[in-house]
Amino acid sequence: MRGFIRHPSDIPIAHKHSDAVEYTKEKLKNIGHGGLCFNSKESIKAGTIISLQIHIREPAFEANGVVTWCNKVDDHYEIGVTFNDEHTEFGIRMVEQICYIEHYKREVLKNEGRILSGKDAALEWVKKNAADFPK
Repeated sequence: MRGFIRHPSDIPIAHKHSDAVEYTKEKLKNIGHGGLCFNSKESIKAGTIISLQIHIREPAFEANGVVTWCNKVDDHYEIGVTFNDEHTEFGIRMVEQICYIEHYKREVLKNEGRILSGKDAALEWVKKNAADFPK
């Protein structure tokens, strides 16, 4: 059983491991305290150190992590990555909240037809959800 809650996301992510020359673009599946999961076209061996870029703002959030698991699902792989240092975990926590806000912006546009700025979306999301956001 997990020691932390995972949160769904639909944010772009890019990854590169030591053998790769370029980053490969994928989609973040979920993110939570201590780690994340993303979908990949390729298998990545557990124990591999991986560089990640999460493109939620410019410049992209960058972090290094360790692949802890890789599971084949239909025509792709789900890759689990953990982070061990305190600074990265704090950054991931901030990314997690931004993912929620970006997702909220898309949902408001889709369901209500309103276009929100990042600031307005953050203010609305915090007002509606901050009390329930896991610590």
